[in-house]
Amino acid sequence: MPGRFEIKRAKDKEYFFNLLAPNGEVILTSQMYKSKSGAENGVAAVQSNAGDPDRYDRRIDKRKEHYFVLKAANHRVIGCSEMYSGTTAMEKGIKSVMKNGATTKVTDATG
Repeated sequence: MPGRFEIKRAKDKEYFFNLLAPNGEVILTSQMYKSKSGAENGVAAVQSNAGDPDRYDRRIDKRKEHYFVLKAANHRVIGCSEMYSGTTAMEKGIKSVMKNGATTKVTDATG
């Protein structure tokens, strides 16, 4: 079973999406968009960039937790991962996004 995208609406009425692994775990979260079409364009950006290993920027926050961002060809951030305890777990997260990011399955949970 492949992963899927889920487009949602935040409390402030803006839109965002999550990329979910086949087990339902969130593996990538987008920025906020003012319109649903903006979120849909973000999904398309993940679909076209997730398979490129050079699009991942590995980072460490001030609490020493690891995370990554997926960037488009223009270097703009498309999505951000959860926090990981170490490099190995983060690399597994990147592999999961690379594997599931091309999925065309999109669920609209905006109501």
